Amino acid sequence: MLVETTELVGRQVYTPDGRLLGEVENLVVDVEGSKVDGLYLGDPNGLLVEDSKPINIPYRWVAAVNDVVLLRFFPKRVSVKKSPPHAAPAGAKEGGSAPSPAPPVPAR
Repeated sequence: MLVETTELVGRQVYTPDGRLLGEVENLVVDVEGSKVDGLYLGDPNGLLVEDSKPINIPYRWVAAVNDVVLLRFFPKRVSVKKSPPHAAPAGAKEGGSAPSPAPPVPAR
């Protein structure tokens, strides 16, 4: 059964073990390759995705599309990586400002 890409928007997405992951809000499309790269879920299930952060499901994980989208793979839980606090640049002063650039050297 062929499905138009516009028909995927609004379909419910289920994990391989039958848990509702969320609803397709948009598609990620490889324009040059003329193919769907992924399914964008703007408000996924908070039990499966930390803080219900929006996610892009790679289309290669899709097993079947009919009335719903069934995935062939999905991790047990998706966590958001916390980035380490940014260190001040070398030579930065106590207020967070970077040092002034050196004055230009006159040409001889």
